[in-house]
This record gives sequence, C-alpha cells and structure tokens, in this order.
Amino acid sequence: MVDVSAKAATERIAVAEGRIVMTTKTLDLVLKGDAKKGDVLGAARIAGIMAAKKTHELIPLCHPLALTKIAVDIEADQELPGFIVRATAKVTGQTGVEMEALTAVSVACLTIYDMVKAVERSMRIEGIHLTEKKGGKSGHYRAKE
Repeated sequence: MVDVSAKAATERIAVAEGRIVMTTKTLDLVLKGDAKKGDVLGAARIAGIMAAKKTHELIPLCHPLALTKIAVDIEADQELPGFIVRATAKVTGQTGVEMEALTAVSVACLTIYDMVKAVERSMRIEGIHLTEKKGGKSGHYRAKE
C-alpha cells in the first residue's frame, strides 16, 4: 500500500455514477415492486453501501477507511430505459474515497442485474465513472458532462 502517513487528514468526498439499461418492461416491473426476489432498489442500495464499506477487502492495496457517509441513490430513467445509480462517499482521513464510491455504484448495479436477470439477461451496466472528488492535495475534480 502507498504510505499516506505524511498526508494531512482532511475531509474527502467522492461521487460516482453508473447506469443499468434494460427494457421498459423490466423497468416497469422493478418500479411496480413485482420482482420475484423482492425490493430490487432497496436491496441494491444496501448492497452498494455494504460494498463501499468492504472496498479494501475487494480491491488490492486499497486502504481500509472509516467512512463517515455512504449514500446510494437510484433514479429511474425512462429514456434509457433503466436506472441511474449514484454513490456519495465521505471520510475525514489521509486518502480519498473514490474507490469506495465506484465500488458502491458497481455493486448496486450488479444487484439490480441479479434480482431481475430471470426476466431479462440482456441488461447492460454502463458508464461507471467518478463524477466529482473534493478534498486532499489534488483539490476539487469534476468530470466533464
């Protein structure tokens, strides 16, 4: 792991986003709450949060972080059709939380896929990326639209 002991502990925030594309039929099934496995979006939110907390166990050489916030927001997008998944991670520490936000989005999307794959196997997980990062030596980063 990279030695971060000389870095100042500062508030660090990262926001990541991704999407899962599906048919309108599958989107409607999820929104109506009719999936056989249960509450798809609730399960995806919890899975994303849990994954963010375990990022250091999943990604080699990631520092274990005492997260002060992890939020996973999922919104339906009829134009995709599918869902936009956003995760915000926050910590006061010596290293950033980009990997935690990206992991939360990835696992939330995978959970949606898993919960409705029996209905549609052709769903696509796309565009997982860091949208914003604040704090630390490198300052503020915002992705271009």
